[in-house]
Amino acid sequence: MANTTGAGVAGSTTEDVKAFLAGLPQRTALLGIDAGTKTLGLALSDITRTIASPLTVIRRTKFKEDAAELLRTAAEHKISGFVLGLPTNLDGTAGPRVQATRAFARNLNALSALPILLWDERLSTAAAERTLLEADASRRRRAEVIDKLAAAIILQGALDRMRRLQS
Repeated sequence: MANTTGAGVAGSTTEDVKAFLAGLPQRTALLGIDAGTKTLGLALSDITRTIASPLTVIRRTKFKEDAAELLRTAAEHKISGFVLGLPTNLDGTAGPRVQATRAFARNLNALSALPILLWDERLSTAAAERTLLEADASRRRRAEVIDKLAAAIILQGALDRMRRLQS
């Protein structure tokens, strides 16, 4: 279960966008994460938190190594929080991937003081695939970029919600 008692506080995990946003410093970037079984797709926001851009893909090995690479990337881009895609089933239920994602968030919280927002990512990979097909990307090219594009779609959804809350 997500730690919502410390929502918005560094090192916490929440699904509450308002609480997450309240705990963030102004004019800092966020890092979006599409956590798959084989890769971590990453996307980066600008400091105004308006646009999400695909960044990179980390090939998963062991959690500590994956987390070290993730935290290096976070430090390099001076981010203030993570937006982690939560792969909820289409009917809203939580399957094994949701449990794995929550465990990933808990383990990341143990290594980092940065807050994590769990964001419903239903259909983000399908949207990324559709975008790449419309761009006439080859199968090989789609495989190379789909995870970071899915991360950008996840992050953009959260950024759009944050912007609506602030207006």
